[in-house]
Amino acid sequence: MQTISDRDAFSVGGFPLLFVWLVTMGVAALFLWPLIIPIAVVGLLFASGFTIIQPNDAKVVTFFGRYVGTLKKSGFLYTVPFSSKTRIPLKLVNFVTDHLKVNDRNGNPIEIGAVVVWRVTDAAQASFNVDEYKTFVGNQSDSAIRALAAHYPYDSETEQSLRGNIDEVAEQLQTTLQVKLAVAGIHVDEARLTHLAYASEIAGAMLKRQQAVAIFQARRYMVENALAIIDEVMLHFDKSSGVAVSDDKKADLINSLLVVMTSEKESSPVLNVGR
Repeated sequence: MQTISDRDAFSVGGFPLLFVWLVTMGVAALFLWPLIIPIAVVGLLFASGFTIIQPNDAKVVTFFGRYVGTLKKSGFLYTVPFSSKTRIPLKLVNFVTDHLKVNDRNGNPIEIGAVVVWRVTDAAQASFNVDEYKTFVGNQSDSAIRALAAHYPYDSETEQSLRGNIDEVAEQLQTTLQVKLAVAGIHVDEARLTHLAYASEIAGAMLKRQQAVAIFQARRYMVENALAIIDEVMLHFDKSSGVAVSDDKKADLINSLLVVMTSEKESSPVLNVGR
């Protein structure tokens, strides 16, 4: 495949040439009126070189199938007559993918979607290196997201995951897309996940799993802190010379403190005031 990149096309300011063109056509119509028809045809053909470039736009100029160059300077210009000029926007484009149903690295079906912010930086590559650059962006984005989902687990406590490492995943997606889209002269400014969820057929089971993990972690946190408080209480009694606590009493005290501090219901402590 022939690879074509941007180069500047011939162009001059359009207003001076428009003035010359109008004067020439007026003089020809005044003094050569018998030849007005062929003169008008030639004048219209030369007028095909006039073009208008909007800000943040470019026009790819071809002359009978040969690439001449790219016009990027905005304004009213005159370029090669008899040429074809294809407009290529250089503005930022927001592309939001569909919610794709894929499998993560562990084989769990998930739904995933992303937004890709991109722009054309090489109008010639976007025109000639791919068939339709906007469709190319969409297809490559879907492909990159599917590959990304297969590379990471949905969630994990010990390694990088789609849910737990959002910034790293976004950076990896942007890097992958930039490599794929460089051939079309496209720069990816940002790529980020906008939707991430388990597929409907396993969402209920995974929700119960997440709830069980959350309850386990909460209870472990409560027990670890309760044990730390009990250690401080025991240390206090050991250092106090005026209080003698037997091992049986310490065991009862530890049991009571654990019940009070880890119980999900409000506890009613019983005070032993025996002789």
